[in-house]
Amino acid sequence: MSAGAGQKENRRQARVQAVQQLYGREMRGTLKEEETPPVAVDEDLTIFARGLLDSTIARVAEIDALLAAALQNWDLRRLGAVDRAVLRVAVGEMLAHPDIPAAVTINEAIEIARSLGSAESARFANGVLDRVRKELGRDPRVTA
Repeated sequence: MSAGAGQKENRRQARVQAVQQLYGREMRGTLKEEETPPVAVDEDLTIFARGLLDSTIARVAEIDALLAAALQNWDLRRLGAVDRAVLRVAVGEMLAHPDIPAAVTINEAIEIARSLGSAESARFANGVLDRVRKELGRDPRVTA
């Protein structure tokens, strides 16, 4: 495995940690109150995971508004909590990390949705996140 492939897999693990932490907080009703940071495989990735989680929580109202507009005839509250967490973290990443191409963020969210949910979750995430990307005016391949 190349160094780049290992870094990509580790970044995915950090994203999964952020999704799991967000999901757990929502299930406990402590979305904004808890201070438990995610634990990733190394310090840089722990910082990345914590940053994703913190930026998502800090902007959850904005993220939910973007998702609600992109859901098209679907209520955000009706989504499964895992799917909601995956979508929120991905939109949080698009907002907080213009240095990461939107296509990378969306593809990572699709893979996480597939691994934590189902093939339907992955297809659903792809459509919703692409609509959010367009709303944000993000080119899928270009970094800011």
